[in-house]
Amino acid sequence: MSMPPTPMLFVLEASREFGQSVARALDVSLSEHEEREFEDGEHKARPLVEVRDRDVYVVQSLHGRGGQGVNEKLVRLLFFIGTLKQSGAARVTAALPYLCYARKDRRTKPHDPVTTRYVAMLFEAVGTDGVLAVDVHNPSAFENAFRCSTEHLEARHAFAAPVADFIGGDDTLVLSPDSGGVKRAERFREVLERQLKRPASNGFMEKKRSGGVVSGEQLVGDVANKTVVIVDDLIAGGTTLTRAAEACKKRGARRMIAVATHGVFAPGAGDKLSESPLERIFIGDTVPPEALDSQFLAQRVEVIGLGPFVAEAICRLHGGESLADLSQAYGY
Repeated sequence: MSMPPTPMLFVLEASREFGQSVARALDVSLSEHEEREFEDGEHKARPLVEVRDRDVYVVQSLHGRGGQGVNEKLVRLLFFIGTLKQSGAARVTAALPYLCYARKDRRTKPHDPVTTRYVAMLFEAVGTDGVLAVDVHNPSAFENAFRCSTEHLEARHAFAAPVADFIGGDDTLVLSPDSGGVKRAERFREVLERQLKRPASNGFMEKKRSGGVVSGEQLVGDVANKTVVIVDDLIAGGTTLTRAAEACKKRGARRMIAVATHGVFAPGAGDKLSESPLERIFIGDTVPPEALDSQFLAQRVEVIGLGPFVAEAICRLHGGESLADLSQAYGY
């Protein structure tokens, strides 16, 4: 990758593995920093190199895995960004493989919080110049919540080739497991068709949620004798994917696979998915799939590394280039 003077890349310890993959793809060394714990549970982080007048990127995936809760990861990141700005960094961009609280982007009941906006206010309060996030739940809500610069990366380009290889010559339908994800599934269908070099059909599943109970049985699209690719942004409890796969099986689908950028996997999700008719689940490495049984993970889950994808975005941002044609980096 060619770029102007190298950007500074920090990664907080909780996301070191992902950050190292970004650094390798950029061919840069991670900038040194210190994270110190205090006896009372407080902590501090500071750069150990000069950041004045530099273009700085900080990688932190804001999930609840790996020994630190989501709130602790968020606070550590905010404090570190504030420290970088206080130390004279010209520009600080938060590179977020997984953005927390992105699912609560509107009021659905009286007095509901809108946590997406509150998180945005926190980033703005510490002086964050830009936020780069991968496959947030609602891109429009994400972009509207922030007043600083935002870049939303859609990882469909990174999934298209391995999914196409798995499908082979099968007749294919791309399915959204709910009506809200139809556009996401349609965009994935477009890149998958280019990879397959043939058309794929599309469909969606009815989904209603009330009091934590998911219902709805209608399925739009002819899935009979087809390989169905169920596309979502994340997997939490596994209920949405399981019910969609079972509905496809009842209607004569030949095979069912799932694609989701973020494998959050709440407790019990692995058991539910292991009993589902899903043959393969493709996820990104934005959240470590540590909640899954190792045998299930080895046999039915394929983890796609997204570090190079994030690195390409950082390279382009640092070079003042648009991300609109980012897909060209993947040959689509």
